[in-house]
Amino acid sequence: MHPVRESLPAAAEAVAELASGLAAQMEHERRLSPDVVKALTGAGFLRHFVPTAFGGNAGTFRELMRAVSTLGETCAATAWCASLFASSPRFVSFFPPEGRQEIWAGGPDAAVVCSVIPFGEAVGEPGGLRVSGRWPYMSGIEYADWVIVCAKELLARGGPRLTLVAVPRAQCRTEDTWRSVGMQATGSNTVVVEDVFVPAHRVGDRAALFAGRPADPDGPGTAGLAPLPAVNGLTFVVPALGAARGALALLTDHLGRKLHHVPVLPGVPGALDNQTTYETVLARSAAEIDAAQLLLERIADLADSGEPITPEQVARNARDSAFAVDTLAGTVNRIFRTAGTSGQAADGPLQRIWRDVNAIATHQALQTEPTARAYARSLFTPRSTP
Repeated sequence: MHPVRESLPAAAEAVAELASGLAAQMEHERRLSPDVVKALTGAGFLRHFVPTAFGGNAGTFRELMRAVSTLGETCAATAWCASLFASSPRFVSFFPPEGRQEIWAGGPDAAVVCSVIPFGEAVGEPGGLRVSGRWPYMSGIEYADWVIVCAKELLARGGPRLTLVAVPRAQCRTEDTWRSVGMQATGSNTVVVEDVFVPAHRVGDRAALFAGRPADPDGPGTAGLAPLPAVNGLTFVVPALGAARGALALLTDHLGRKLHHVPVLPGVPGALDNQTTYETVLARSAAEIDAAQLLLERIADLADSGEPITPEQVARNARDSAFAVDTLAGTVNRIFRTAGTSGQAADGPLQRIWRDVNAIATHQALQTEPTARAYARSLFTPRSTP
């Protein structure tokens, strides 16, 4: 068990420094360093949302947002895994009390990874379900203790029901499938579950997770849990927010040196001729990053309020998350272009941020069209009340 002696955002600064020095190595190895995972655990990321009744910190989205953004400034992959490791324990509250007790029996720092996409099938048996399937893109799986996945539960009548199951990592197999051009260090490989029996106390309702209805509403730490679609965007966008800030800092430093040290050549446009362009890019990029942060902070504050979240607010949050990541990707692309050839070294941090942020922007939960459709539909349906 790792004692937490300081706030999560403050503790994240030391982790960010460690990850910065290991970022290139982790990308080459396509996984986080064990030392970085140990540091994330010690900082309190894994226990951040765990209820105090189980030894956790019962933290806030605003606090997690600040900490993940700090990590993203030096290593987006570390920020991504930290965000997922911190957010996934919220899923545990949608299992029966006995299941929560088992998952956190060894303490609040159990590493949980999740997928809510129904890539598996489950068949009922006395006392539980028999589950098989393959779930890709499980970031941080190498360091997981528990895996929560979604399966189609085959019912005797009617269509399949989408069900969440919690499986010990030891009962899963991992396939080395992660070959993305961006976010390489996340180790987002494929999890395979083959004919594993899952007892009923480790079976949850996916629809309840999406609606924010915990299995035991009166249980410890289950009050005021936001519906997954209302906060899911924060998990994935905030690493890009930090990365964009890191990119802007790199560009600022690069342009400062360029303006002071690049010689002026007669008849050749130089750095001083582009000064107005540089000033505009720096100002516009900073404003876009700040604007994205304000939108994400509104989502965090709504979730932290503990008040019921309406369908209209859920749709707005998803819209804002997609808008924020699209804005941040555009910002980073402009920063990368403005850095010019001299700022685009193949082994430099800026090119890694550029690839990582564009990879983040492709996440299924952050696409503009479906979130726009849901938002528009919310405008033409009767207003709900909390």
